[in-house]
Amino acid sequence: MPEGPEIRRAADNIHRAIAGNIACDVFFAFDHLKPFEAELVGSTVVAVKPYGKAMVTYFDSGWAVYSHNQLYGKWVTCKPNATTLTGRQLRFAVHTPRRWALLYSASEIEVLTAEAVPSHPYIVKLGPDTLDVNLTPDRVAERTLSQPFHRRQFATLLLDQSFLGGIGNYLRTEILYVAGIHPSQRPIDCSAVQIAAFAKAALALPQQSYRHSGITNDLALAAQLKQTGYRRREYRHWAFGRLGQPCHRCGDTITKITIGGRRCYVCPSCQPVNR
Repeated sequence: MPEGPEIRRAADNIHRAIAGNIACDVFFAFDHLKPFEAELVGSTVVAVKPYGKAMVTYFDSGWAVYSHNQLYGKWVTCKPNATTLTGRQLRFAVHTPRRWALLYSASEIEVLTAEAVPSHPYIVKLGPDTLDVNLTPDRVAERTLSQPFHRRQFATLLLDQSFLGGIGNYLRTEILYVAGIHPSQRPIDCSAVQIAAFAKAALALPQQSYRHSGITNDLALAAQLKQTGYRRREYRHWAFGRLGQPCHRCGDTITKITIGGRRCYVCPSCQPVNR
């Protein structure tokens, strides 16, 4: 599933492609949304904004289209009539004279008024966005140790969008690895040093991933590994997806555990269960 950095990059691309342009055609695949096609044609796209793992396309007519990529959704932008063959199903499209924005495979699409966006059931529950440059590690640390969250395992806490918005499975693994925290630990179990490391990593890694196309590993190390012939999936992350490979820090073997119903990758030496 695309996580916060991927959704924000997609929103940036779509905004650049169609914002400020008139929608000369709009398509919805779902019958209950078909009546809105005529409502949106002729209106101008004013903004495309990310909300955690969701995205909202705003029109000057006062309507907004909420979409969530879920596991398989994918946005594509192209010149008019320049679409490529794909096995995916088109679910939502905005055609402007300049560019087209096409959403494939996603099933969670809604049309609502712009005023209703903040109270959407997904958006209203979102915690602070880890890509918000005004969010500080001190605020993250304070939130982590607060009553609603301090007794929950990090493994499940980090996938709860009401805690911090935009974090998914790969960021969960990477943040905990960099902080030296085992996924089964709870904030209340951690030292002040660990909480400070977690709060710093919870912001630094998503923001680095956004700026550097998904790379969460040390940038210098990633560049070195790339130059020596490593494939992207081998140099992109510190631990995620690296089962059986040596830890970049200590050389121990990366293991995989299933916790919170999802896979998580761990270095047994850098992230001992009881520290």
